[in-house]
Amino acid sequence: MKVAIVGVSGAVGQEFLRVLDERNFPLDELVLFGSKRSAGSKYTFRGKQIEVKLLQHNDDFKGVDIAFTSAGAGTSKEFADTITKYGAVMIDNSSAFRMDTDVPLVVPEVNASDAKNRPRCIIANPNCTTIQMVVALKAIESLSHIKAVHVSTYQAASGAGAAAMDELYEQHRQLLAGEKVTVEKFAHQLAFNLIPQVDVFTENGYTKEEMKMFNETQKIMHSDVKTSATCVRVPALRAHSESIWIETERPVSVDEARKAFAEAEGVILQDNPAEKDYPMPLFIAGKDPVYVGRIRKDLTNECGLTFWVVGDQIKKGAALNAVQIAEYLIKENNI
Repeated sequence: MKVAIVGVSGAVGQEFLRVLDERNFPLDELVLFGSKRSAGSKYTFRGKQIEVKLLQHNDDFKGVDIAFTSAGAGTSKEFADTITKYGAVMIDNSSAFRMDTDVPLVVPEVNASDAKNRPRCIIANPNCTTIQMVVALKAIESLSHIKAVHVSTYQAASGAGAAAMDELYEQHRQLLAGEKVTVEKFAHQLAFNLIPQVDVFTENGYTKEEMKMFNETQKIMHSDVKTSATCVRVPALRAHSESIWIETERPVSVDEARKAFAEAEGVILQDNPAEKDYPMPLFIAGKDPVYVGRIRKDLTNECGLTFWVVGDQIKKGAALNAVQIAEYLIKENNI
């Protein structure tokens, strides 16, 4: 098994190295690719130093079985044919192909088998906020069809990359030192603040991030569910949180929901508010599962249910989900 990582120097690329090692992913050779800026640098994987190659339109992907790509939508679109030319399965972390009808959009706990039908040898990894939400929604969908979702997200700096995380650290330092605050990676100062904008606004008043949650949820769940989202950037470093309200076709009790979450693949139930025990990003960073707590009946709709979800954006929201897709394909002898 020959595996490639494209965009290894970024936050998600670095997470790929950790996840592949943690999970003892069955590979014989690992090839790393990057831009002109990162080409030539070296990273250690399983005790061996690997030099980053410059991503080019050549035959470097000949013999590659799986390519994990996380270098942005523009790069993914430009190099897709080069990466897949010799049959490599491209598992792409960008937004480039997510809504293409001939590219499966996969969260293994929800629709793993979709990954088998990939006419272009490309599988898309969904948006991070969508991934953790649909893992939780799947548990309830098995009890009663979900008609509508209202969600407010509380998205950590990690969603904007490693440089954004560094900027949050630096902003806090600057504020405490009485210095002028540097603002480059976000629309406004994030330290000691909330920014009710993630990505750019579209004509309907929703941001692209919010519309991703609407469109991707339907595609992944093969459902007519409608999702209305408000995405907010918060000064947490890593791990996204979501306050979710759903409307189901029939009333679902809190006990039913707790049991479903407790038994769901990829979910950890953490719901003991009497003991102040509920998911928080500070403690979820670096963890694999999606954590669910604060489960309540909605007070305005007998078919409504409300709960709180936290997941590590870089891990389950990106690298881990992609690696789980590859693990599924290997298990199914589909590579």
